[in-house]
Amino acid sequence: MKIIFSQGSGLNDSIYGKCQAPIRMFLEQRGEQFEKQSVLKDLFLMGKSENYGDLMTTMTAMSGFEPVGENGAYPLDGMQEGYQKLLVYDTWKDSFSISAEMMEDSKVMDMKKQPAAFITSYNRTRELFGAALYGGAISGKEKVTYKGREFDIKSADGVTMFHTAHPPKVSGETQANKFSDDFSADALGKMETAMHLFRGDNDEILDVAPDTILIPEVGGLKKEVFAAIGADKEPTTANNAFNYQYGRWNVIVWSYLNQFVDLSSGKAPWILLDSKYNQTYGGAVWNDRIQLAVRSTVDENTDANVWRGRSRFNATFNDWRFAAVGGVADGTELPA
Repeated sequence: MKIIFSQGSGLNDSIYGKCQAPIRMFLEQRGEQFEKQSVLKDLFLMGKSENYGDLMTTMTAMSGFEPVGENGAYPLDGMQEGYQKLLVYDTWKDSFSISAEMMEDSKVMDMKKQPAAFITSYNRTRELFGAALYGGAISGKEKVTYKGREFDIKSADGVTMFHTAHPPKVSGETQANKFSDDFSADALGKMETAMHLFRGDNDEILDVAPDTILIPEVGGLKKEVFAAIGADKEPTTANNAFNYQYGRWNVIVWSYLNQFVDLSSGKAPWILLDSKYNQTYGGAVWNDRIQLAVRSTVDENTDANVWRGRSRFNATFNDWRFAAVGGVADGTELPA
């Protein structure tokens, strides 16, 4: 994890001089550890930007080659711009301080606790923000409020990310990626098939091939998922029929998601994602405008060493076709 450091003049000559390098190293190490464990890179197309905001758009497919016979003229094909989505970057800040007394008394353990909590807080904030976006989408919201600010989580077509009637841009019928079926081996196969048949804005069949199952931390659901995909024979029978779901799925159990979805009814949502489609076409997009920048100064009023962190990033949903959700009450029934 890259962190940009700066420090105020005179710090090296103060009582805090000897703690600057160790704290910087500690922040970087903790940041790298958390980043390795983060699932954001598996759920979002992670990118960087140098702009105030970025306009995301897609192009419809071309109609394709046509048979023209001997000496036939070239037919004129074309593409159209698809739906658009603007992503504007928010500023995120936090700080902590080390008192002069702590330095004078050489309380090394206390000095380490605050940097550890600081960098963990930054990474946890990112993880929780991502979970809030997915949780809001599962709940059918157009916007989600996180720490007092509203964030748009509609897909680029103007309706909620998970919806029963996504409109096409050019031609074709509406499509659903929001289903009511609880998880089961049969429902898994049906949802995978439904995603294989997703069409583009020009009614063309796409290359959607889900490979990831995302679920909240729910014991019963977790048991169902691994029972369905964890054995090479049919999990619900005593015969030796081959289980075609075996060995084909990555499973993400995301405990951060629990606080943003309603589990009180006994229904537990589950999501199928195509990670390759997401990385190629930008289904869920996360851009960092400014990497975490940490500044160390001495507070002239308290004599404390203040560490301030600032970052700019944002995330949203763009092309809904990368994912589908099941186990939600207001979804439609999966096609047979």
